[in-house]
Parts: sequence; C-alpha cells; structure tokens
Amino acid sequence: MRIRPYPKVASPFMAIASAPGIAVAVVLVALALVGCGGSEKTSAGSADGPRVAVVKVVRKNLAAKLEIASEFEPFQEVDVYAKVSGYIQKLYVDWGTHVKQGQLLAVLEIPELEQQLNQDEAGVRKSQQDIERAKEALAQAKSNYDVSHGNYARLAEVQKTQPGLIAQEELDEVHGKDLEASAGVSGANDALGAAQQSLMESQAALAKDKAMYGYARITAPFDGIVTEIYAYTGALLPAGTAASKGSALCRISQTALLRLVIPVPEQAVPDVHEGQKIDVKVGTLNRTIAGEIASVSGQIDTQTRTMHTEVHVPNPKGELVPGMYASVELPLHEAQQVLTLPIQAVQQIDETRGSVLLVNSQNKLEQRNVTLGLRTATDVQVISGVEENEMVLFGEQAQYKAGELVRPQLTVPPEIE
Repeated sequence: MRIRPYPKVASPFMAIASAPGIAVAVVLVALALVGCGGSEKTSAGSADGPRVAVVKVVRKNLAAKLEIASEFEPFQEVDVYAKVSGYIQKLYVDWGTHVKQGQLLAVLEIPELEQQLNQDEAGVRKSQQDIERAKEALAQAKSNYDVSHGNYARLAEVQKTQPGLIAQEELDEVHGKDLEASAGVSGANDALGAAQQSLMESQAALAKDKAMYGYARITAPFDGIVTEIYAYTGALLPAGTAASKGSALCRISQTALLRLVIPVPEQAVPDVHEGQKIDVKVGTLNRTIAGEIASVSGQIDTQTRTMHTEVHVPNPKGELVPGMYASVELPLHEAQQVLTLPIQAVQQIDETRGSVLLVNSQNKLEQRNVTLGLRTATDVQVISGVEENEMVLFGEQAQYKAGELVRPQLTVPPEIE
C-alpha cells in the first residue's frame, strides 16, 4: 500500500514567515490599535458621568395669579307674585320660556274686583248727577237772591229819599227776604262743593280699584327666562308675599349677564379693583371668557378673612347657565424681564431663599445659594446667586452631590395649563 502525501497549500503564515520584518511590523500595529482602543473606551466611560437634565437661567415676564373657583349666578332673579288674589284664567309661559320686560305672563279672573269696579263707576255717575243738581239749585238760589236783593235796594232808596213813605215793617220784611236769599246762595254753594268732593272721592276709589284690577295682568319685570312655574291655569293665586314661595306664579332669571361672586383672600385685596378685566375659565365649555370686576364690598369678612367681590360675565348667546362652575384668575404682582428658573430646579429653603445645583464649564456640579422673588405656578424669580444662561440641574437633586461629573442634556420644562 502506497501512501500519498497531502498537497502543499499556500498559507499566509508562510508568507509572513518568509518575510520576518513585515510580520513583526503588522503584529505591533495590531497590538497598538487594540491597546489604544481599550484605553480610549475606558477614559470616555470615566469622563462622561451620568446624563442629567438641565435648564438654562433665562429672563421672562412673570405674573403671579390667584385662581378662585365659584359658580355663576343670574344677574337678577325674582319670584313673580300676584298683587291681588284671583284664578289664573290664561297662562302664557312655561318652564324655559324667554320673556321680555313687560311681556304678559298670565291673566287672572277676579269677580269680586269686577263688581267693585261697577260700584265705583256707579258712585262716580251719582256724584256727577249730584253736582248737576247742586248747580241747578245754586242757580235758583242766585236768581231768588237777585230778586229779593233788588226789591230791598229799591225800597231802601225810597226810604232814604222820602222818609215815611214806606212803612218800616214792610222794609224790614223785604230785608229779611234778602238775607234769606243770600243764605240760600251760600247753602247752594256748599252743596255744590260737597257734591264735587264726593265726585273726587268716587273717582279716587274707581282709580284705585282700576289700578288693582290692572294687576290681574301679570307681566315680566325684566328680560329673562322662566326657570320655575309654581301655578297653572285654573289655580287660585293668592295675593302673594315674599314669605310664601308657594303663592308665586313663577320665577324669572336674567341670564344675559351673569354674576360670579368670589371670596378674595385678605392678602389679595389690595390688588383687586372695580373695572379690572380678568379671565374666567369655564371647564364645562373648555373656554376662557373675559369678565370684569363690577363691585367689591370694601370690607373683609371677619369670619372667613375674605372680601365679597362680584365679577360680571356677558352671556348674550345663553351658552353659560347659572350654577355652572368657573374659576377666576386674579392677576396680583408682575415683574418684567427678570431672571427665572422652573420651580423644579430650585430647592426652596424658605420664602426668599433656596439652593440649586449648577453645572459649570467642566460639567461638574456646584451648589449655589439663591435669593428668590416672585413665584408663579411654573417659575420662580431668582434675584441673585446665578447668571443668565447658566445651566442648572432640573428635577430630583437628592441623588447628586456637588463636585460630581455629569453629562448635561438641555430640556424644556412642561407647561402647566
């Protein structure tokens, strides 16, 4: 048996062996590359440090605001009562009816008052007739007086010019008739005056009862909407008072303009003024509506330490409904173009002091004490301790310490709506 040798294959190692100088050079280059790569990786890992979120110290306009929740109330709201008692003959409104000022709501049937009006009118007619009779009596009395007085005047003149021609008894009799006729005129005048006075009284009673009967027509006191109905057609509606809601016909609310009554805390009272424009947020509609401070009580409630303040909100389309919740933003203090930081970047010590972890030019953390000023929901004014554009650690700071090497990554703080 004959054994054949394996064929010879060209090998790169053989080539390297054949050129010993080149082989040594290649091996040294490879080792150098491997060594440099490992050293570079190790150095980078130790130099970068942990990645941290940072924010810059920037200038902003800050405005501190106070948000107070309340609920809408109608500008006016009244229960409509009947002035006189009567049955509802006709009812022209129902729940949700929009009415205008002076619009007819209901008509009452009042039989007793109708009869009283008839009596008043009859009394007026009787007084007018009495006046006519008194006038006629006065005219008759004046006529009698004229005759009697004329006779007496003539006889008196004759007695004066021709004494003894006329008997004194006759002259006295004529004089007595003259005085009687004069008294008759005075009595007729008095009777006419009494008749005229009676007419005035009858007319006054008629006018009063007519005015009362006018209340049988119940009308709307202002523009608004009927929010409740207490009585319906055929019901007896008594002459109501505010003491009994059950005697009212309906309730009307004026909703074209609404009120927001807000309790302003004592510390915010100096910043609230009549006529001040403010924003009203309505969560149900997801909208912000312009409002105006219409009135302030000018006095702080000693129990709640707040001041009664009213905000008027226009509601021409009726989108807002009384009872809806809303919040009012009251602008308090403002600061223009001041250094600011997000509140998450500051560890607050007290109202005016705090501390931050600042990232210096070597990417190392430095603890800085800062003086604080105006604060909002998202930012705080930094009066001293840092400079504009310096980078400050954002977020939780307990896990970091001064002098630690970090890799800063600029972040944008989320906005709070």
